[in-house]
Amino acid sequence: MSKLQGKVALVSGSGRGIGRAIALKLAGEGARVVVNDLDAEPGNAVVAEIKAAGGDAVAVNGSVTEAGFADRFVGSAIEHFGGLDIIVNNAGYTWDSTIQKMTDEQFQAMLDVHLVAPFRIMRAAAEPIRVMAKKEAEAGREVFRKVVNISSIAGLYGNAGQASYSSAKASLIGLTRTMCKEWGRYKVNVNCVAFGLINTRLTQPIETQQKTIDVAGRDIKVGVQPQMLEAMGRMIPLGRGGTPEEAADAVYLFCSPESNYISGQVIVAGGGLLI
Repeated sequence: MSKLQGKVALVSGSGRGIGRAIALKLAGEGARVVVNDLDAEPGNAVVAEIKAAGGDAVAVNGSVTEAGFADRFVGSAIEHFGGLDIIVNNAGYTWDSTIQKMTDEQFQAMLDVHLVAPFRIMRAAAEPIRVMAKKEAEAGREVFRKVVNISSIAGLYGNAGQASYSSAKASLIGLTRTMCKEWGRYKVNVNCVAFGLINTRLTQPIETQQKTIDVAGRDIKVGVQPQMLEAMGRMIPLGRGGTPEEAADAVYLFCSPESNYISGQVIVAGGGLLI
């Protein structure tokens, strides 16, 4: 039997890249998944992919930073699948500048998507989790739930040009460790995965013209200078950046039953890169 059979998982930012790989991994292990993407098309495509493989999923698309999103996201899990067992706070992007060029809007946008949104999702899940945990305790059952927050080595060690992103990702580690202590009595394991260089559209090499993504009407530049990618590749002990599937495997470790006595921890999925 798949290890997550019967579990219900929320995965934010799961229409593309790492988030898509996480959703597919959890679904492949038997979880029913609530998928989310900023844009409906990729979110719906992942739902279709999961269903085509014999799994079950629904989409709650839109920005995780929108007012009311967290309640819709959590509510969908309860409405469609009757429960909630796993939360993966993955949605995010980078909007970089050196500090003298960084605007208030830019700094706040990174806090909103990487810190405030996970806080709101966990807050929305707090009462359903409390009620379910109370019923399980009264029945003499010990049921573990999982929260995995996605941070970055930039949140652990900082990174030039990413004052906003690094600050948000560092703060998310603090939130993780606090919720580990608050939710321990409900048998919720709250952990964090900090990614190193993972090869996605956000970390693709910049060629002749830098690509952009549209986030709430803003054109955000994405990609990394080829020489920087080459330098990072030389610094990674395993010799290369990771794949989205390898990133998803790290998240799965904290979703599996084998992590039932692990909480409040941060693991780095970076091929040995410790800056």
